[in-house]
Amino acid sequence: MFELVSLIVLGAFAGTLAGLLGIGGGAVIVPILILILQSHSEMPSEHLMHIAIGTSLATIVLTAISSIIAHQRHGAINWQVVKRLAPWIVIGSLSGAILAGVLSNLSLKVIFIIFLFIIALQMIFGKPPAPNRQLPKTLGLGIAGTIIGIVSSLVGIAGGSMTVPFLVMCNIPMRNAVATSAACGFPIALAGVIGFIFTGWNTTGLPTSSMLGYVYIPAFLTITPLTLLFAPLGAKLAHSIPVNTLKKVFALFLIALSMKMLLELAMR
Repeated sequence: MFELVSLIVLGAFAGTLAGLLGIGGGAVIVPILILILQSHSEMPSEHLMHIAIGTSLATIVLTAISSIIAHQRHGAINWQVVKRLAPWIVIGSLSGAILAGVLSNLSLKVIFIIFLFIIALQMIFGKPPAPNRQLPKTLGLGIAGTIIGIVSSLVGIAGGSMTVPFLVMCNIPMRNAVATSAACGFPIALAGVIGFIFTGWNTTGLPTSSMLGYVYIPAFLTITPLTLLFAPLGAKLAHSIPVNTLKKVFALFLIALSMKMLLELAMR
């Protein structure tokens, strides 16, 4: 019962923040899901990060579809950019999932802690980059897309924190950059979750009745509909609440989460 209530609260929280602050749910889902799974007696501690990241990517698959539909209604997605960037993102995301499969729980946790710190600092001090170049040719686009895919898959996010600044820097208007990034989140999540299912398929010690590779099915089935339900609420609140102040508060929350994870590592 504790786990179910915790997952319900997590789904509602992640969905509201996604709509309110325009962030993906992965930055919230992964660290809180780890805390929830630590109390699960059948979850092997050496694979908690893999399970949290794989499950986060699974939830993003469906929430990304919802986001694409919403942005497409406003005609804001640059599909030409998506078509050029998506193949490289898929390659990177699959590579990141395979890499995660050979990394230890400790290594993944360190990578995620560093990522949380960077995201938090970006939310506190970051400004949109100046648009000073055009979209690169195939090689440059391939490098950027592959890096975005690898990092996103390693930490269980849709990649917006990297894709949006990259597209803005390449002279794509912010509105279109956000919408196009949302469209790119779908191949990131889909390729990543396929990779995490594959790498976790024959892993011993997992509760097989509730797992699909590294995807924890009860968490996926609970979190996903709630993120879809609460994201519109967050979007409505964004028009009546000072979002910039909330971003700084949320950044402090991310720092607190990462410090807790860091403290746990130090006490080992």
